[in-house]
Amino acid sequence: MNALKARPTQLAEVYWIEPRIFGDDRGFFFESFNVRAFNQAIGRDVSFVQDNHSKSRRGVLRGLHLQTRKPQGKLIRVTQGVIFDVAVDLRLGSDTFGQWVGFTLDAEHHHQLWIPEGFGHGFLTLSETAEVQYKATDFYDPGHEVSVAWDDPEVAIDWPLNGLVPQCSSKDQTGLALSEFKARYQFVL
Repeated sequence: MNALKARPTQLAEVYWIEPRIFGDDRGFFFESFNVRAFNQAIGRDVSFVQDNHSKSRRGVLRGLHLQTRKPQGKLIRVTQGVIFDVAVDLRLGSDTFGQWVGFTLDAEHHHQLWIPEGFGHGFLTLSETAEVQYKATDFYDPGHEVSVAWDDPEVAIDWPLNGLVPQCSSKDQTGLALSEFKARYQFVL
């Protein structure tokens, strides 16, 4: 039996991943990553070179991030708490450029989100705190990282703020508008 199920989202190359979980009154067990099962499920060969781990408190909004050179595909999962996770297609020339999908990820259900290269990524912490772990297909390169405005009306992400005032880094507070990103990075993917 497969270790996971992968379902394409409204952005066909972004996948919702459901691992097979074995649980009883003692607890649970699941494979959080299996390269053969993952590559088979998404229909391509992916190699991860870096694992990242962040902790954020309620209302922290990180993103929308991507690298214009050495783009990173990311496999996102939450190991503590709850987040609203977002992927935005930033591949110039794509039929779905500027479109987004968002999902609630939590530590209880162990779902994951595969966000391929060329997509912006961001998340909002919904629980008191949340720990997010993700695998990346290329190394972090701060010289080529770009932040697209999380609140750009052209992208129009429906963040579940519910009265929260998002707390962002200075980089994320000054993210590029989608139109500015498109004009500045015409060569991207």
